[in-house]
Amino acid sequence: MNNKSLTTLIIAVVAFAGGYFLNSFIGGDEIQSETQVNLENNWDSLSYFLGLSIGYQTGDMFAGIQPALVGSGINTVINDSSEFDPQTTQMIQMRLIQTIMDEKAQAGQVFLEENKLRDNVFVTESGLQYEPIVEGDGEMPADTSTVTVHYHGTLIDGTIFDSSIDRGEPATFKLNRVIPGWAEGLQLMSVGSKYKFYIPSDLAYGERPPSQAIPPNAVLIFEVELLSIGE
Repeated sequence: MNNKSLTTLIIAVVAFAGGYFLNSFIGGDEIQSETQVNLENNWDSLSYFLGLSIGYQTGDMFAGIQPALVGSGINTVINDSSEFDPQTTQMIQMRLIQTIMDEKAQAGQVFLEENKLRDNVFVTESGLQYEPIVEGDGEMPADTSTVTVHYHGTLIDGTIFDSSIDRGEPATFKLNRVIPGWAEGLQLMSVGSKYKFYIPSDLAYGERPPSQAIPPNAVLIFEVELLSIGE
């Protein structure tokens, strides 16, 4: 069997397994946690891991996706027919994704506009917003310094996407190798300081975040404590 045929077979198997599982779900089965799922055979296992893959691929950006409607779409293709052909479906899907991304970006801008009016929040020329929490009296880093920090990163809705505090281990890095918002913000601090940064997406990861935990065009909030400056 050549690679093309194998790929086609895998796609067909995955599609059928997805339809099998989701058709059952639409029929009334409840969504279960992983500890409740009972995988009795290979089809059950493939169906569940297909669901995991979809979940990992969509990530938090598509937290509003309705599993029953996803199942209905798969079921329609496998067992019925749709008025939307593959090309139209793809076009509509891409348009909706772009709309969702635009809405998230707009929500971030609204947040920043309101946040900058708060007491003790300052805005730099680049658009970085920072809020001093504790002012230290140590030295201040340069743009090429290596720093050690503790930090806690969230989205504007409070979702935690990264935290050295939760890991229990400070992070060390060079300022010229991090996102612009971090590089600029840390240079405003002295050792012993703790600041909160509100970083616009263009000073963070923009449309290409490194993790599915961070949506495209997301405003990021970091609470950062500067512990030390190395060589």
